[in-house]
Amino acid sequence: MYSKKFINRNNIFFFILLYVSLLVGFYFGENLNYGAKPDWYYTNFPVIKDFSENFTKTFFNYDLYNHRHSPSYLIFLSLFAKIGINFDLIRFFHLHLCIGLIFIFFKCLSLKFNDKDKNILFLLSISIFLSPTFRSLAIWPDTRIIGLIFFTLSIYEFLKFNASKKISSFYNNIIYLIIASYISPNFSVFIIFFYFCFYKKVKINHILISLVICVLSCLPALYYLFILDINFLLAETPGENINEPESLNFNFSNKILIITTIIIFHLIPFLFEKKFIYKFFLSVKKNFFYILIFLILNVYYFDYLESFTGGGFFFQLSLILFDNNLIFYFFSFISLLIIANFVISNFNNLILYLLLIMSNIQNTIYHKYYDPLIMILFFLLFVHALPGKFLTNKNNLLFLYLFYLSFISLRIVKNSFL
Repeated sequence: MYSKKFINRNNIFFFILLYVSLLVGFYFGENLNYGAKPDWYYTNFPVIKDFSENFTKTFFNYDLYNHRHSPSYLIFLSLFAKIGINFDLIRFFHLHLCIGLIFIFFKCLSLKFNDKDKNILFLLSISIFLSPTFRSLAIWPDTRIIGLIFFTLSIYEFLKFNASKKISSFYNNIIYLIIASYISPNFSVFIIFFYFCFYKKVKINHILISLVICVLSCLPALYYLFILDINFLLAETPGENINEPESLNFNFSNKILIITTIIIFHLIPFLFEKKFIYKFFLSVKKNFFYILIFLILNVYYFDYLESFTGGGFFFQLSLILFDNNLIFYFFSFISLLIIANFVISNFNNLILYLLLIMSNIQNTIYHKYYDPLIMILFFLLFVHALPGKFLTNKNNLLFLYLFYLSFISLRIVKNSFL
């Protein structure tokens, strides 16, 4: 037997093993997400290099790079290039910054589930080492994981506030979210969720002060985007053909169907619980007709094309197997039925789901935007019995690890043969 309060040696050794696997991936240029390596060489690397050589020119012409990510973190990395540090060393430094996400996630889990076995929480957190997105974006520097680190820090302060009601945690939550939003603007929409949770628990004067902080922090970004007209958010992405690229897309039918299937894909390891399955089938009887109408409505307006790239696992699977969307629509229906079970049970879950849909306003929709974000939200912010039940049995983690290993295998097959 081992103590539930301390991490045992076997699990520490397992952490080291997974860490070494990431170092090996770094050495051999692992690229499970396929796009991570070319994004580094053709998008991020040139910007960092130009920032280090001529900051002013690059800063005021950033939109010309057709780079749809914020320049904030790229500017930070350029400081190392400016003092002559080799770019491979910068990548190595970035990789170790990304590992901070695992420790912060573990701290969040320990705070929220303080009655659970620390070894189970530890094994859950280090499963992120097997996330194809985490591995790819840690090895080939990108802003996404760094933004997620600060977003998870904001969640940590939110959990601290719920536990202690200290007003400092309220302000820390807002500050970390602002930083996350400067690095990866899609996280900015989650301010809606946090204020919804805070407004009954925090005095109005603190709410007003925090709103002033948010507005003032937004002004430099708004000035950069709209006054100086360096609006990188309008960067073009693949369109119907190579001559017609697109930037933003407000067809929410595309987003609802694709993002919902991506969410459920990442929740697969946690859904095989007897009571949940039983309640799910009961809810299907109640919601089947309404979800079917909702599906038909979204299918009617759905116009996401293979040429846009991305689309998630089920969208790509449908195209590969049958060269149409029929399999995708079937899994969309199942996914909507499952997500309805979550959002109907608690209004907070509905807000989180809607914000996940709203957070992607660009034309393309990729898996990497939601991995490992969905798992982090599921355990830390979603209100449901499933996360707690999953953490009661160490054997449940075996399925999670098998899921990630299968996902990695599928990525290797797709990258090698498709």
